[in-house]
Formats: sequence, structure tokens, C-alpha cells
Amino acid sequence: MTPWLHIIGIGEDGMAGLSAAARAQVESAEVIVGGDRHHALAANIAAERVAWPSPFDAMIATIRSYKGRQVVVLVTGDPLWFSVGARISNPKYATHIPANEIVYYPQLSAFQWAAARMGWSMADTETLTAHGRPAEQVVPYFWPGARLLVLTAGAQTPGEIAELLTARGFGQSTLTVLAALGGPDEVRIEGLAGGWDAPCPAFHTLAVEVAGAGRLLPRVPGLPDDAFAHDGTMTKREMRVLTLAKLMPARGARLWDIGCGCGSVSVEWMRAAPDAEATGIDNRADRLTMARKNAMQLGVPRLALIEGRVPDALENLPKPDAVFIGGGLSDAVISKALEALGPGGRLVVNAVTLESESLLAQAHAQHGGELVRISTSHAEAVGPYRGWRTGMPVTQWSLLT
Repeated sequence: MTPWLHIIGIGEDGMAGLSAAARAQVESAEVIVGGDRHHALAANIAAERVAWPSPFDAMIATIRSYKGRQVVVLVTGDPLWFSVGARISNPKYATHIPANEIVYYPQLSAFQWAAARMGWSMADTETLTAHGRPAEQVVPYFWPGARLLVLTAGAQTPGEIAELLTARGFGQSTLTVLAALGGPDEVRIEGLAGGWDAPCPAFHTLAVEVAGAGRLLPRVPGLPDDAFAHDGTMTKREMRVLTLAKLMPARGARLWDIGCGCGSVSVEWMRAAPDAEATGIDNRADRLTMARKNAMQLGVPRLALIEGRVPDALENLPKPDAVFIGGGLSDAVISKALEALGPGGRLVVNAVTLESESLLAQAHAQHGGELVRISTSHAEAVGPYRGWRTGMPVTQWSLLT
């Protein structure tokens, strides 16, 4: 099929900064779709002008309605790096436009401009986005010495990230707001996260150099139990590490966390891999409240939470890549999980009661997999001395489908 949709990245230098091929497409376009600033950067072109529709799915439907004409979509920077181009052609969405109908014309991204202005190697820098997403998404990347480049949602984002840094002990972090990069009105504003109050342009990229004596919370699984709000009933640290090792978090993968409690497994799953998704299911509203608080505090605000009883609450959920059963165990729930998992799916079930352990023994005999019993001990005070206090043993069944 001959491509009819041309998605073109444009910078602050407008038409002058486009390649000859991109410029020719804009000049010959019958329809140009973009935001106000994009249209201003490509003025004096005789084409029908279309503003970004809302919501996003409506935008794709609008663009599709022009099929048969030469259509240009103008975006900022690289169309496939945290931009609309990636969404338009993503087959994950039913409304996508097939990639063979599109030609992309990349431009220097905001990240590349910002890295050049900061003198930072992009290979050693985290490139993140808070555009259209909660600022808390950057929290897992807070680590002394880390360099972050963040696409922002507006003038308020630097203040939000400054508050997140300061609340976690990283108030000495340096924030640099970079706006209109590559254009005649380029802006640079610097300050410390602690006490940040600088007014910022609405459209900018934020550079963060993390510094301070904040609490160290790694992205690999095994956060301390006291990093979570909980009522004492949770998958403890050592078991959580072993559980997540078998669940195998991966970019974009989806987890069902059944009997999620305070959400510790879901939270660590999402922190461990970019764009990982999780749905936590529990029948207790108070525990879901804790899970929601933990998700925000630990930087995974997209954690989905459902109050309900399993297996009924599992109906109509998006198919998972992995399932963890930490509560609500039954033959019906195991069957539902196995039914939902496709090839390469991971199922992990933890049990502490004799009744649950019996179910796992039966499941192991029927389906195979690995059945292990795990016990951990911690040194605690025994009068003036110390001794080992052993926790309840956990029986774990895991299966790769």
C-alpha cells in the first residue's frame, strides 16, 4: 500500500530545520494536523488545517477519516519517542493505523537537545515522561547521582517533581528547565529542589541531577517491608524477592495480583520494568486503600486496583503475562489463572495454611511446575542476647505455561 500519512517531527526552527523530503511533504500536503505551535512553525502552507482533537482516540479516528488524501501530522521532535507516532501505529490498540500506511520523518528530540545543553551522555541518562501522566512516575529513578531528562505536563511539573524529591530526602537535587530549545527564544532556569519556586514556561523539558541523603530504594525487587504501608499481612521482603524472580517482570508485561493486600508485589513488579502493568484484586477496601497509597509513594501511580471476590472479579480483565496468587486461593482461581495465561505465562502461588498447601500439592501433581517450601529467620533480641526468630514457612508453587 502506498503510504498516505506522513508524521513529521518539527523543531523550533520550523520549516528551515526540516529535511528536503519532509519539507516537500509539508508543502504538498492537503491536510495538516497539529497543535497551535506546530501550525505556527509551518505557516504559509496552503492546506486544510486541523487542530488536535480530544480525546486521543478521537484524534486517530479523525486522521483516519482523511485517508485517500495526502495527510501530514506535525509533532515535536522525534515522532516515535514518547510521541503520538508510537500510539498511532501501535497494534496493541484497535484504533491503530497500520505502519505500512505511514512514513515517519524524525527530528532532533527534546531529549537530544536537552542532553546537548546539559553536556550529558544520553547513554548514561534516564529519559522519562510525565506528559499526560502523574509526576510520581519518576520516583523509582531517584538515586544519588542519577541524571533524569523528563518531558513535562506543563509549568507545574518542575514544582511537583521538586516536592517529590524533597519529601524523599533529595532536596539538594538540581533542577534545570529548558524551553524553546534550538530556537531564538531559548530559556534556561536552574534551582534546587528544596525551596523551588521558579515560574516556568508551559512547554519545556526538565533536567534533574539527583543529590542528597534520601532513603535508598532500588528498582530491583526486595524493598524493605517498612517502605510499604501495611497491616502486617503482606508478602514479606525475602519471599517477595523469590516471588518476583519467578514472575519475571518485563517491559510492558501485565500482572494479575490476586489477593494483593497492600500491593507490595504489584508495586515491585511495576518498578522493576519500564511500562509494566499490574491489576491488584482484593475483597478488602482498607487494604486497597493502603495499596493505592503505596503505589503513589513508591512511584507506580498507574497500578489498577479492583475490589471484589475471585474468581468473579477476574472476568473481563485484560489477559495477563503473569499471575500471582497471594490470597483467595481455590481450585477455581487456579483454573481461571491457567485459562488466562498464554504461552510463556508465569503463575506463582504462595500459601501458609495447611489447607492452601494441600491445594498446591494437588495442583503440582496435576500440572507440574516447581513446588518449594521456604522458611526465613531473623536475628532478634532475646533478653540481653540475640537469637533466631523463624517466620511461618511458605509453600510456593510456580509454573511456566
